[in-house]
Amino acid sequence: MLRMVSKLLAFSLLALVNTAQAITIFTCEPEWAALSMELAPGAKVFSATHVYQDPHYIEARPSLISKIAKADLVICSGAGLESGWLPALQKRAANRKVVNGADGMLYLSQFIKTIEKHKTKFFSTEHVHPAGNPHFHLDPDRVSKLAPVISQRLQIIDSGSRLIYQQALAKWQKNWQQSLQQWQQQAAQLKGQPVVVQHTSFSYLINWIGMDAIADLEPEPGVPPTMAHAQSLIADARQEQPVAILTNWYQNDRAARWMSDKTGVKHLNLPATVDLKGDINNLQRLFDHLLAQLQEAQ
Repeated sequence: MLRMVSKLLAFSLLALVNTAQAITIFTCEPEWAALSMELAPGAKVFSATHVYQDPHYIEARPSLISKIAKADLVICSGAGLESGWLPALQKRAANRKVVNGADGMLYLSQFIKTIEKHKTKFFSTEHVHPAGNPHFHLDPDRVSKLAPVISQRLQIIDSGSRLIYQQALAKWQKNWQQSLQQWQQQAAQLKGQPVVVQHTSFSYLINWIGMDAIADLEPEPGVPPTMAHAQSLIADARQEQPVAILTNWYQNDRAARWMSDKTGVKHLNLPATVDLKGDINNLQRLFDHLLAQLQEAQ
């Protein structure tokens, strides 16, 4: 009897796993692809962008239309980040499951508070977002609030695999809390330290740590650095001695390298998201890497 019950449980679990494998998830950014892989084990997950790509600007390629046409769930940051290309994909894919307002379309910015909301209308300058800074995946606390949001949406669109998603979320939350304690200890050693930035890509991380962004290489939000503006920051950088000048992997870092040469301040070129094909392929490893790099720059 006991053996029969065990076999039934095994068959039930196998059925659940097979159902989860049927889910196809399209994400706009790689950080949500990495998180989805952990919260929906066995699901087919695809990211429209990668770590070397500015998620503001990509082409609505036929391959992306094909991917979104087959998706059961689309997960994006929102807050205007994908406004330049996602609507075209949705329209041409004609997939009712992932249109705005459907259970299969999830904009994560709707579930957290964003920072740096500008009054300037979107597209009047390149990266300005009236709905706030969309790079909130670089705040560990906000990520911890969004993981249950994703899990709950998975349970809605694939209710037959609810138990798998619940178990995956519990496992992720346990690991995240353990990592969070380590990150908090590292952040305490960096708190109050000044940095120079290029755009607001790392604003959430800087705020979470408690560091101070004393200057931005962009003369105005969304406007690429100019040598004249970089030169105007030299005196302050020499006086305040920031820990580092931060750029990300898809930015032109010419101005940052020039400023580093003039001031002796270390230039850190950091990934702004996960590298799905590299070693920093999930959010835990991303925060491990970012905090370690900042500590080494001190």
